[in-house]
Amino acid sequence: MVKLFPLHIIAKLCIITFLLLVLAKPNAAKSVVNFGARPDGRTDSTQAFQKAWAWACRSVKPVTLHVPRGRFVVRPMYFSGPCRKQVTLRIKGTIIGPSDYRVLARSNVWLQFYNINGLIINGGTLDARGHSFWACRRGYGYCYNGAQSISFVSCKNVVVSGLKSINSQKSHMSVKGCNNVALNYLTLRAPSGSPNTDGINVQHTDRLTIYGSIIKTGDDCIALGPGTQNTVINKIACGPGHGISIGSMGNSLREDGVQNVVVSNVGFWKTTNGVRIKSWARPSNSFVRGITFRNLVMYNVFNPILIDQKYCPSNKCPHQNSGVKISNVKYINVKGTSKTKEAIRFTCSPSNPCKGIKLEDIKLSFGSKAAISSCSYAHGSSRGKVSPRSCF
Repeated sequence: MVKLFPLHIIAKLCIITFLLLVLAKPNAAKSVVNFGARPDGRTDSTQAFQKAWAWACRSVKPVTLHVPRGRFVVRPMYFSGPCRKQVTLRIKGTIIGPSDYRVLARSNVWLQFYNINGLIINGGTLDARGHSFWACRRGYGYCYNGAQSISFVSCKNVVVSGLKSINSQKSHMSVKGCNNVALNYLTLRAPSGSPNTDGINVQHTDRLTIYGSIIKTGDDCIALGPGTQNTVINKIACGPGHGISIGSMGNSLREDGVQNVVVSNVGFWKTTNGVRIKSWARPSNSFVRGITFRNLVMYNVFNPILIDQKYCPSNKCPHQNSGVKISNVKYINVKGTSKTKEAIRFTCSPSNPCKGIKLEDIKLSFGSKAAISSCSYAHGSSRGKVSPRSCF
């Protein structure tokens, strides 16, 4: 059985990790310029960054690697571990993608951090210059797959603070197979019409906090996928974008679930969705359970509260029943305005109805008019003042 940690303990552990990492004084420091990087916005500095990372990763002492002010062109590269000691990457300048968008588009990831235990990234800006890629996608040409801007895979004890990511070709950031990660004070920004530019995608990760961040994208602000557990998301401004999603789930028959998640103190501005749980209508052993959405404000959101177990963004729908089991989901103190009359919609699976859905102190209106709620194969309860009226 997977051990679940109380969420207040998760938050404390992440704070302790942050303090230990930040207060630890590195005994060695160098700039990427020392390895040949040029902050002129034209010279390819990839090789210099590779040399700088190799030096930092093999250091026998904790080390700080500086990226000074200026614009550094970097092609797709891997920051691979394991490293001997903690590495701090302190960025004051801007790391930019090559002018030819195809250089990044041919790769799935622009900057990937892999198998590192003890990593701090502080400050700086990533600019993937995604406009040409988006234009190609809109023109239905052959554009390659496109690249995520920054990815963390199989990493432990990671703190990312004050980082700005703009104009990502696809998602800004992904976290996969990691443990004890703190993402604080991020700014993730892409135009509302940019395709698939998610803010943060998470899978198979334990003990994650996302705090104090501004996310403006063309897709989900945050998406929690299979294998995500013990996660705290707090003080987020989301919009434009598709809101905060759990899923899509049920992509395969055998799939890890999502559990023990708290999303609190979030403002949604003109997003497609507020908080959404989505799964494909096909057989699966997956689940979503132990989820709390608390203290949320909706500003003209199309679907403020949504469970959709018939998720199908294209016309190639499975037309089956979802096997994903959704249970123990709480919505507490959710207020604001819905862009559509149906402010709450629970479309659950006929063969696996949603169970233990709880609504408490909900006040959602359709502009200046009353909103409505709808339930399909959903079972739960309500307490306090709930408007629109519960459909349970």
